[in-house]
Amino acid sequence: MPSPLAAPSYAAVLRTRHACRTFGAALVGRLSYGTVSLSLVLATSEATDSYAVAGTVMALFGLTSVLLSPTRAGLIDRYGPRRALPPMAGGYALLLAGLALATAWPGASGVLLGVLAVTAGACTPPLGPVMRTLWSDLLPEPALLRRAYSLDGVAEELLLVTGPLLVGLLVHVASPSLGLAVSAALVLTGTLALVSSPAVRAAGRPAVRPAGRAAGSAAEPSADRVPLWHAPGLRQAVAVAAGVGMCLAALELLVIVVVDEHHTPGAVAWVMAALSAGSAVGGLVYGAVPWRVPARLRLSACAAGLGLVVAAAGLSAHPHALVGWAALGGLFVAPALTTAYLIADECAGPDTRTRAGAWVNTAFNAGASGAAAATGLLVGRLPLPACFALAAAPALLSAATALRAPRRPGLIVRTVR
Repeated sequence: MPSPLAAPSYAAVLRTRHACRTFGAALVGRLSYGTVSLSLVLATSEATDSYAVAGTVMALFGLTSVLLSPTRAGLIDRYGPRRALPPMAGGYALLLAGLALATAWPGASGVLLGVLAVTAGACTPPLGPVMRTLWSDLLPEPALLRRAYSLDGVAEELLLVTGPLLVGLLVHVASPSLGLAVSAALVLTGTLALVSSPAVRAAGRPAVRPAGRAAGSAAEPSADRVPLWHAPGLRQAVAVAAGVGMCLAALELLVIVVVDEHHTPGAVAWVMAALSAGSAVGGLVYGAVPWRVPARLRLSACAAGLGLVVAAAGLSAHPHALVGWAALGGLFVAPALTTAYLIADECAGPDTRTRAGAWVNTAFNAGASGAAAATGLLVGRLPLPACFALAAAPALLSAATALRAPRRPGLIVRTVR
C-alpha cells in the first residue's frame, strides 16, 4: 500500500500493492464488453440476412444484461467474487462461443440466436462493479480512491472505443463470428486472472469490526439494517447516472441526424471521438483535483454542465461545431459517473457495495436504451434545437435532484475489511 503521507497521484494508485495486476486483469475481461455488441450485430445480420433479427437479438442481449445486473452483483456481495465470478464468466463465455458457432454459417435460426443471446446476457459477469469494489478495498484513502475511480472510468471509456476498432480488424481477416469467439476468450481470461489476484482473496475475508463495536449495537447501527435503496444519496446518484445515459444516447442519435442532413457521414466518428476524448481529459483532471466541494454538489454541477452544453449544441447544429460541443460536453461525462460511483460506494454497507455500483451502471445503460427509442420518435416531428433541448432535459433535471440534501434514515457503518 502507498504511504498515507505520500502525495495522492495516479502513479500512487498504480503503485499500490496488487493494483496493476488486478486492474489489468479486469480490463482484459471488460474489453469483451467493447467487442461483443458490434460482433453480435454483424454476425447475426450476416447469418440471418436480416437487420431486423440482428436488432432484436441485440436488444434481447442488452436488456437481459442490464436489467439483471443488480441481481448478479448481489450474488457477488453474497458469495464473494472468487466463488461467484467464475461460473458467470464460464457460462457467459460458453454461450458466446455458442453464438459464434451458430452464426458461422448462413441460415441460422433467429429463435435459437435469441435464446442464446438472452441466456448470455443473464450471465454477464459484473467486472466493472467488482473492480470498483476492489478499488475501495485497496485504497481506503478518499483522495486516492477518487483518482482510482477516475482512472477506471477513463480506461472504460477507452475500452468502448478500442473494442469496435478491434472488431473492425477481425472482420477484415475473418467472419464477424470470430469477434464473438474473441469476446468469449477475453472475458474468461480476464475473469480467471482477476479472481486469482491476491486483492480478490483479501476481499473475500470476513469484515473486521472496530474493537468494542459489535454489529448492530445501539451506539452504531449496522449498515445491514438499512435497506440499500434507502441509503442516503444512492437514489440521487442513480438518477444522475440515468440522466447522463439518456442525454448521451439522445445526443448520439441527433449527431447522426445532423451529419446526414449535411451529407457528411464521416463526421459522426469525429464527433464521437471528441466526446470520448473530452471525457477522458475531464476524468483525469477531475481525479487529480483536491476537491473541497461535497460530492453531492459536484455530481449536480457535472450533470448540469453536460445538459447545458447539449442544449447549446442545438443552437449551432453543424457537424464541425458539434465536434467542439462534444469535446466540451465530454469534460463532464467521466466526472459525473465517477462521482455517482463514489457516492454509491459511500452509501453502501460492506455487504452491498457491488450491488450499489451495479445500480448506477444499470441506470446509465437503461437510460441510454430508453432515450434512444424516444429520440427516434421525436426526430422529424420537432425542430432540431428543440430535440437537443429535450435531450439535455434528463441531465438538467437529475442535476436538480442531486442539489437536495438527502434525508438520512440511519447511520451507515463502514467496517474495515
